[in-house]
Amino acid sequence: MRGHAEGNEDAAASFVGRDAELAALRAALTRRRLVTVTGPGGVGKTRLAREALAAPAGPAGAFPDGIHWADLSPLPGDRLLVDTVAHALGLDDHTPRTLAEAVRAWIGPRRLLLVLDSCEHLVAPVRVLVRDLLDAAPDLVVLLTSREPLALDAEHVLELGPARADDALALFTARADAVRPGQAPPWTPERLTAARAVCARLEGVPLALELAAAQLTDHTVEELADRLARRIGPLPAGPSSGGPSSGGPGERPPRHRALRTAIGWSHEWCTPRERLLWLRLSVFGGTFDGAAARAVCSAPPLDEAQVTPLLASLVAKSVVRRTTDGTGHRMLDTIREYGAMWRDGVGEGDALRTRHAAHFLELVRAAEADWLGSGQRDANRRVAAAYGDICAALDHLLATDPTAALELGGRVGFFWACCGCLHVARSYLERALAAARPAEVDTAGRMRALWALGVTLLLQGEHEEAHRIAVACESLAARAGAGREPALDAAYLLGISHLLAGRPLAARIVADNALEALTGTPFDSAPRLRCHLVRVFALTGSGLFADARAEAERLRAGCVARQEYWTRAYADYQLALISLFEGRPAESAEHARAMLESKRELGDSFGTALGLDLLAAARAANGDGAGGAHAYGAGHAFWQAVGHPQRGTPELRSMRAEFERTARAALGDEAYRAAFAEGVRHGRELRGRPHPC
Repeated sequence: MRGHAEGNEDAAASFVGRDAELAALRAALTRRRLVTVTGPGGVGKTRLAREALAAPAGPAGAFPDGIHWADLSPLPGDRLLVDTVAHALGLDDHTPRTLAEAVRAWIGPRRLLLVLDSCEHLVAPVRVLVRDLLDAAPDLVVLLTSREPLALDAEHVLELGPARADDALALFTARADAVRPGQAPPWTPERLTAARAVCARLEGVPLALELAAAQLTDHTVEELADRLARRIGPLPAGPSSGGPSSGGPGERPPRHRALRTAIGWSHEWCTPRERLLWLRLSVFGGTFDGAAARAVCSAPPLDEAQVTPLLASLVAKSVVRRTTDGTGHRMLDTIREYGAMWRDGVGEGDALRTRHAAHFLELVRAAEADWLGSGQRDANRRVAAAYGDICAALDHLLATDPTAALELGGRVGFFWACCGCLHVARSYLERALAAARPAEVDTAGRMRALWALGVTLLLQGEHEEAHRIAVACESLAARAGAGREPALDAAYLLGISHLLAGRPLAARIVADNALEALTGTPFDSAPRLRCHLVRVFALTGSGLFADARAEAERLRAGCVARQEYWTRAYADYQLALISLFEGRPAESAEHARAMLESKRELGDSFGTALGLDLLAAARAANGDGAGGAHAYGAGHAFWQAVGHPQRGTPELRSMRAEFERTARAALGDEAYRAAFAEGVRHGRELRGRPHPC
């Protein structure tokens, strides 16, 4: 599945029973186009959906274009809804159309399953989106998990109740044993009786049972049962005890109250400082690490030294979950909602959001500082992992500090452009530029944001507007006090706009003038290195292959020594192109493969598409028609993901057409089509793998 459900309300709970529900869900997915699993929070909706889709019993074979999972729980509103769906689909759209249009067009002819997990807080916008997608894509099937249905005519609702009595007991005892591995006392008849009472009073709600089991590190199961009895009241008599209620109204607490009781109970059994950390951690929408928790949550009466042990304690109590790889943490949405209620109730919301925004601005500053060297890959991953929280920080700063929003947007914009988040980058940059008052923003800060917007527009194919922005950046950079780096950035943007318009000589003049006026070595700064890269592209485009090769090899060697990937990838791109022009296809293929490896490290679909086209051309020129057709097919899958036909510098477009004809002539039409189709399938598999972030 593209995307994942890690961190949702029941992702970490053990899966027990539910055979009838699993069968019903799998059957519905074969007959219906819209299926919604509903039920109260913590009842296991997400876990049921994951289990139903799991191989070998899952329905993957019915969806040749894949199962795509979009987790909506971190979204505070609907502004990033379509972007989240696009990411789950593997769509890194590089066009100026709206992202909703791009998603509809991409899904249109495909047979796939789209899972929208945790929709209850976005029912109205999800209803509109789902209706539009189903109308546009006749073979699309949508599976939702939500506390309430969408109320669409085509919707098939599967209501999920609590676990049955025996399953609830099995789940509770398994989780109880897990919290004290190797130390849990035996389940005597007396302990089992108390466990059944706990399960009954918590209505068999899996998350409630897990929270209760976490308390067994400090309490006995008999103490839990006694406390619940005093909190909720006596159990009803009869054989249904421990499972769903069969009595009349008021006989038992509603299931949502059972979960609320369990969460409130966990809250009561936390120390005051643990409760304070709980409410402060609720400001994070997605995953967070220890450093983020310390930076955002450390304020009187908590200091940084206290946060780490308190966080470990909340993990032990199942209030906070560790991510699968063990490097981060996350709160389940129901628990985060409870913390947010207390956070806003005590009036800490604004201060927390301000510290949260300050932390992520500092994270992006540090990532930008690490761009030119061995820290580049990790910096890129940190920014990608913090995507949702950076968006939340931008939203807060746009409302409270537009100048800081402009800085954050300008610094993160290039990262987002490199990994294909163009629509979101453009939206935030345009909003920040409109909100920030010119008198309150220094020239370098405004120019940085304008430059990032220009790069974004270039990648979306809006070359004329990007060129106008490049000229404006050059003018801003010329002002006193703008500094060397803004001037080099402006030259890079203007040079690239010339290159994409087929003006390599103009690009070379721009780059040379900037580098001569602002002397230094290529690796003095990232903007300077990018200007040297423009010069290499311009030399190649002008047919000066020997000079271009020499400069590209120098840049590549410096990048290898520094473990820098972005510039290295484009140096390899140029070396592959030059080798192809000079009749060395085997050498060209080696450089193309090296480019692809660098782009894989950065998760760049657009760059991967360029590299696959080069690899295809090199293979075809080397007499490997089948390998060339396969690489062309894989590249086609990536070009589809960015929403463009084959693009790149003009010389690549003409070369691609020539070597495609060569491969087709060598194989014959039928064999070419077969190899191309296999390449498309392989490309889709590559895109479906989790992003390295």
